[in-house]
Amino acid sequence: MEEKKSSFLGLVPFIVFILIYLGTGIILKMKGVPMAFYQLPAPVAIFVGVIVAFLIFKGNLTEKFDCFLKGCGDQDILIMCIIYLLAGAFATVSKAMGGVDSTVNFGLTYIPPQFIAAGIFIIAAFISTATGTSVGSIVAIGPIGVGLAQKSGVPMAFVMAALIGGAMFGDNLSVISDTTIAATRTQGVEMRDKFRVNLVIAGIAAIITLVLLVIFGKPEVVPEVQEYAYSLIKIIPYILVLGLSLVGVNVFAVLTLGIMVSGIIGFAYGEFTLLAYAGEIYNGFKGMNEIFLLSLLTGGLAALVRRAGGVHWLIEQASKMMKGKKSATLGIGMLVGLIDVAVANNTVAIIISGPIAKNISEEYKIDPRKTATILDIFSCVGQGIIPYGAQMLILLSFTNGAISFLDVFPLLWYQGLLLILTLVSIYIPFSDMYLRKHPWNFETGKAE
Repeated sequence: MEEKKSSFLGLVPFIVFILIYLGTGIILKMKGVPMAFYQLPAPVAIFVGVIVAFLIFKGNLTEKFDCFLKGCGDQDILIMCIIYLLAGAFATVSKAMGGVDSTVNFGLTYIPPQFIAAGIFIIAAFISTATGTSVGSIVAIGPIGVGLAQKSGVPMAFVMAALIGGAMFGDNLSVISDTTIAATRTQGVEMRDKFRVNLVIAGIAAIITLVLLVIFGKPEVVPEVQEYAYSLIKIIPYILVLGLSLVGVNVFAVLTLGIMVSGIIGFAYGEFTLLAYAGEIYNGFKGMNEIFLLSLLTGGLAALVRRAGGVHWLIEQASKMMKGKKSATLGIGMLVGLIDVAVANNTVAIIISGPIAKNISEEYKIDPRKTATILDIFSCVGQGIIPYGAQMLILLSFTNGAISFLDVFPLLWYQGLLLILTLVSIYIPFSDMYLRKHPWNFETGKAE
């Protein structure tokens, strides 16, 4: 049975994890190692934290191990892990059958060349929303963006800033994104509900960004119109998954159907055989191994930390600065944002802060759908502006040193607008119309 006590010692294992993960990245970065913050696998760092918890927490080994296993086997943790596997399989199979290439080329075909920067933002936003990965969006569009910037006369930093902005838009909103899955499962809410709240804020930020990109992003020379090969049929799986998710179809059924439809299209176009199709599904599973293991181990460690009083201590300290719902909501955002800056991974930041945020939400009666939105937005804003995040590192690598982070940072308009609008929404809840129509019942844990 979980002990109702408060102890800073209970947080030490989490602090050890963050220090090891962050410290390793800093040291490797100083040595010039590429992708320094991604060299140490996060599951290994969190495992060290687990060992520390077993060493310093009171109780016999059997009691601590039982608590750890209950945390690993928590229903929300297991659901999150299965969704990760299915999302990875869908993304991998869809890419293998040519879905990403067709989507990129479709956008480039129909977006007028004089709107290059705005077009790059739109394409990146669609791809990252459809595929659930900002990194994948940047990898797919980055080389094209560099070429268009060179030919058009639009400053490369401008185009690259538009690209990472669009990629983070989708990362934040996608129903198959790691961040969305983690944010909704840790708070026990439906993806579609979080999407409806999130879209109001992100949509306004995106519209303002597009207006700015159109005004200030006109090329000096309009490049020649090129023909890009695409297939509308290969875009169908993304639209299908997005549409079914938004109308409330069970996420397991949606992703499984998406995998099947992508497979059928791949067979029809001769992109892979039955065995190759099975191989791509498994490759998708393997691609989620790190986040799968991290989620399991974090769930177990979180249970140990709660038992030792670490979560209660943190809530007590935070409560001294929290005077009500608004300050508590802001506190949740700052917590996940700071953790993201520390670990350079927005999904990891949400997984770590999610259980703590849930406790704070229950304490201050904050709608968990709002909490899930705050977790996702603040973590994505942090991830979209730090110079050592995977998104920024990959983005700049495509430019071959032509621009630096300092060139791109002042042009990260979408991330800045998203943060400002989110802060405004905390104190002037313009995004909570849906929540007011369907208020949350804290006794039943469901919307009315």
